Amino acid sequence: MKRLFFLITCLAGALAMGLSPALANSRYSERPPVRVSPDLAAPWLLQLGHSPNKVQRAAPAQKRAQKPVARQRAVQARPARTQQTQATAPVQKKQVSQKRTKRPQINPAYLPQIVNYGSKHKPGTVVIDTRDNFLYLVEKNGKARRYGVGTGKPGFEWAGTHKVTRKAEWPDWRPPAQMIAREKAKGRHLPNFVAGGIENPLGARALYLGSTLYRIHGTNQPWTIGAAVSSGCIRMRNEDVVDLYGRVPVGATVIVM
Repeated sequence: MKRLFFLITCLAGALAMGLSPALANSRYSERPPVRVSPDLAAPWLLQLGHSPNKVQRAAPAQKRAQKPVARQRAVQARPARTQQTQATAPVQKKQVSQKRTKRPQINPAYLPQIVNYGSKHKPGTVVIDTRDNFLYLVEKNGKARRYGVGTGKPGFEWAGTHKVTRKAEWPDWRPPAQMIAREKAKGRHLPNFVAGGIENPLGARALYLGSTLYRIHGTNQPWTIGAAVSSGCIRMRNEDVVDLYGRVPVGATVIVM
């Protein structure tokens, strides 16, 4: 009863004040925004360690005005770096060109290939053409395996037929006494002995011909293949002499012409 009496009393008071249920619901409608005075926000800014009088945000127009200045500084700085780079570039290129030594390339015609070769020589015979600087390993069915070679320079040419009497891998080199004396007269001093290796003039393999001082051997100067450059020996690229070494046995016939 007391609760019912309380509700009736509250309703009567509201009607007496001229309020209707619709007006009572108006207090739940959207309210206008609350505006806080800068003076009220000042204590919160002080907690962040800034003075309210010094806290100022740049207007969007001011920010846009600052960007072109920064860009202009970047543009002004670029030409100086570009000029410095252009000034040093030729020097760097010159230094690189001095370090690199360009060597002649071998003519592709002197690379190994299978060719037609009609001859009376039996397969396994080695024929060396000192005029065109080719070595032929005769095969069956009118074919031959052809390699480019370096041959004797003018005054050191020779011809003949011999047998392969010995084979050696990475052979040592002992220059003949005649060669040492000949080169000494030119002002060049040859060593009496050079151990086998990549710097050895005989290269990776050697096939010794008869009882002569001549050999079919590799070289540490592959760009000389295809020319008359030796003191009578037959030069081959290291890759090629290794291949020939595995195909030609001791006792094979070698014809130099």
